[in-house]
Amino acid sequence: MDQRVTLITLGVQDLARAITFYGALGWQAHPTSVDGEVAFYDTGGLVVALWARDALAADSGVTDGGGWGGVTLAHNVGTPAEVDGILEAARSAGARLARGGAPTVWGGYSGVFVDPDGHPWEVAVNPGWPLDDLGRPQLG
Repeated sequence: MDQRVTLITLGVQDLARAITFYGALGWQAHPTSVDGEVAFYDTGGLVVALWARDALAADSGVTDGGGWGGVTLAHNVGTPAEVDGILEAARSAGARLARGGAPTVWGGYSGVFVDPDGHPWEVAVNPGWPLDDLGRPQLG
C-alpha cells in the first residue's frame, strides 16, 4: 500500500445542511457529486466527501456510537490572521468554536472549530511545516 490518503468521507446527519456549511467556507462541490446523496470536494490531491452517517457506517462495517471518532482534520495556512478569519467564518456558518486562535506550545498558532456534525477542524500556522505554492505543507 502506498503511503498516501486519497479520500476522506465525513458522515453527516443532514447532507443539505453540511453542503451549505462548507459552501459558506468557500468550498464548491464537484460536478460528479450526486444531488441529495453525496457531495465530493476536490482539495488538490485528496477528495473530501460528505455522505449520510448511517450509510457510511453500514458501508464501512462499523457500529456508529455517535460522538467524536478519534479523528481531527486540519487546515494549515500562512498567517495567524488567516486562522482567525477562517475560525470566524466557520462560527458564522454554524460551527462551534472549540478553541480560539492562539499561540501554541510548538511555536505555531492555531484554533479549532467543530462543524455542525461534530467533526473538529484545526486551523493552524505551523512554522515547521512551510506551505508550498499550492498550499501543501512541507515536512521540515
